[in-house]
Amino acid sequence: MGLQAHEDIRRRGGAVGDAVATFVHRLRADRSNRALRRTFLRAAGDNGDLYLAYADTQSMVLLLSTDGGDEMRVLAVRDGALARDELTRLTVEINPVSGAIEVVDQSEVSANVVALPDRTDTTPEEGPQGEAVPRVSPGTQAAADTTAPATSSLRTPIFAHHDDEVLLGLGVVPSLLPTLRKVRTDEQFEALLTHNLPELTRDVLLALRDHVEPRDVRRHITDKWRPEDDVNPGDWSRAARRAVSQAETDDDAVLGALGKGFDAWRLFLHPEQKRLAAGDFKGSAKVTGGPGTGKTVVALHRVRHLVDRLPAGHSRPVLLTTYNANLALDLLERLRQLGGAELLRRVDVKSVDVLAREIVEEAREALGRPMDDDAAMDLWHTVLTETGRFEYDAEFLDTEFKHVIVAGRCGSWEAYRRVGRAGRPRISMAQRHEIWQLVLAYKAHLESPPRQTTYALIADRAAALEQHRMTRAEKQARYKEEQGGRDLVHREAGSGMWLRPRYQHIVVDEAQDLSASHWRMLRAMVAKGPNDIFLVGDAHQRIYGHRVVLSHQGIEIRGRASRRLTLNYRTTRQILGSANRLITGAAFDDLDTGTDTLDGYRSVLTGLVPQLWRAPDRMTEMRAVATLIQERHDTYGTPYSAMAVSVPDGSSAQQFAGVLAREPYHIPAVELGPKGVRADLEAVRIGTMHRFKGLEFQRVFLTSFGEGQVPHQRIEQYRGTYPDRYRQEEQRARSLVFVAATRARDELVITWSGKASRFLPKDADETAHRAADLLRKDGPPSGSSGSAAA
Repeated sequence: MGLQAHEDIRRRGGAVGDAVATFVHRLRADRSNRALRRTFLRAAGDNGDLYLAYADTQSMVLLLSTDGGDEMRVLAVRDGALARDELTRLTVEINPVSGAIEVVDQSEVSANVVALPDRTDTTPEEGPQGEAVPRVSPGTQAAADTTAPATSSLRTPIFAHHDDEVLLGLGVVPSLLPTLRKVRTDEQFEALLTHNLPELTRDVLLALRDHVEPRDVRRHITDKWRPEDDVNPGDWSRAARRAVSQAETDDDAVLGALGKGFDAWRLFLHPEQKRLAAGDFKGSAKVTGGPGTGKTVVALHRVRHLVDRLPAGHSRPVLLTTYNANLALDLLERLRQLGGAELLRRVDVKSVDVLAREIVEEAREALGRPMDDDAAMDLWHTVLTETGRFEYDAEFLDTEFKHVIVAGRCGSWEAYRRVGRAGRPRISMAQRHEIWQLVLAYKAHLESPPRQTTYALIADRAAALEQHRMTRAEKQARYKEEQGGRDLVHREAGSGMWLRPRYQHIVVDEAQDLSASHWRMLRAMVAKGPNDIFLVGDAHQRIYGHRVVLSHQGIEIRGRASRRLTLNYRTTRQILGSANRLITGAAFDDLDTGTDTLDGYRSVLTGLVPQLWRAPDRMTEMRAVATLIQERHDTYGTPYSAMAVSVPDGSSAQQFAGVLAREPYHIPAVELGPKGVRADLEAVRIGTMHRFKGLEFQRVFLTSFGEGQVPHQRIEQYRGTYPDRYRQEEQRARSLVFVAATRARDELVITWSGKASRFLPKDADETAHRAADLLRKDGPPSGSSGSAAA
């Protein structure tokens, strides 16, 4: 199945997808099936021919036949009375840079893009990072004005300063060059992007339009599409076999997805993603990338690749893990979609805390009842009250305990006195001693009946148990090798178990939020060797954990074992540009000793510029957001379940839900909790920005974005006394907002009452729309004003 055929199906909906899926099944079963009405169109080259065939009475497909007819791939899909004519005029070629088979409708592009008249009565607005964006109404897409006089000949073509050699060298499809030389306006360029361009061409053109230098385009985009073998533009058989020419249709699970429309997380892998998912590494490997770059998709395909290479058996030698149970359930379901029950039979899918608790229970150790985060904070407050040490706060003590004392395995004052505290606020030795006394009081409370514990302590104990198990397994393996490799039934039986590492391969999602104890546990669960640990994460999205240097935990991921993904598949360029500015200037680690940036991070999607709405008070703000939600649902057809509202805390969530439920809105809403929400529940999601992690929505409303709320005013107490902590808290707040903003797929709306957050542009209060206008009976609808750039 060709990549552009998948896009054709997505555009045409489920009925066409069902027909094509059935067609592919029938074609596989019998290529000579006359009922498919396959007819020769023309030769593509020395070893490739193009055919037309009927998927059903309304839909037709363009087929590429290679290897003497043994292999056939669907390249394009059309439906309706003109389907045959449209398929016949398509240009099919092999990209000389990527080696991919690409399809372009040159005549349609010329007729519907170049022929667009220039609009001289309006000027494009300045969007994020200075790019020109269509002037659109909130909640709507830009529409072409075909009534303005045509004066495009007076303008310089957009790509005039890039010659053909540069464009072709970057990977632009050759047949598109004549059209590109005639594109003079942003309207024409936006229209060009809607014509199902090959992905490499689309990505390159967008980057050049955003004034990215060709050398940087080559480094961040083109080079990642280059195949490992040499490209022969006449070898259609080899081109058809390249991953860049196809989406995976090797099993019924994927073919079934064709009929249901493409799931948001995509089945197609970008060439760089494909190489990572199916690559062979000497040891551990790491993949980083911003939100929406498909890190989780790579992790899921990596799991399937590892399972496919296993010998037959009934064990579960592959672990897929992440930082909480809710995300683990999501991974389980997505893995089921990818490979079905057969794949799941060979994989353990568990959160790290669930895994740690199972290990401790397996060892029959009773550490006590685990406390949740709120209970742990309450206990720290109790300790501070009893000791009268109010110069310390519970949150600082809790993170010091988790990420320094437990992570550093500090069982004594001497150990704590000497342990490194990289990344933590600086404190004096006297303060360390005072903190140690508070920790002793805290642990005493944990030991008091009824005995309690924390998930950090459970993870630490699980790590110690697994390290002991690994030591015994390695010792037994050495003894076996010394004895000539003979099975040691008597020795292994005497040990009470067949000692071997718990897993052969481990794949970790959201790696940035795991603690040092988690990593020690995982490191001890798999022997060091080829493809032992594969992790994906992004320090820019770290909102829970503390920085962990993986090499200090025995996980080496430097050099070629460390890769970055830069192409966002979920968020529009307009939203992404606004979100990126929230973290501009801050330094982030690469999950090891180096630093990471979002250099080259981009999106090929285009859409609405984020909106800003200012209200005089909180109630007006909530009612205004309710009005916007109601309009998006009633006027533009957005399902309630595709919209989410961010609030500061749980009590605000209940208050917001009450406003939505009352007259005149009657909007169903549900609060996002630790266990998530049923996907089929038709209601607006309401929750804190923390709850947005790992989710995505069509439209996102970030509320209470005023000064004192984002970032929260409590961090101001550290500005003068603890500047290190102040900087860290502000950076964590920026990361949280960055995560929440990039959950939006099509539209981002930011609202506040009072003064705008300093994270927003300096003129936000002056340029924002007035929320009160939405509540006036004679006021303008939300779609009547332009979009304010965030």
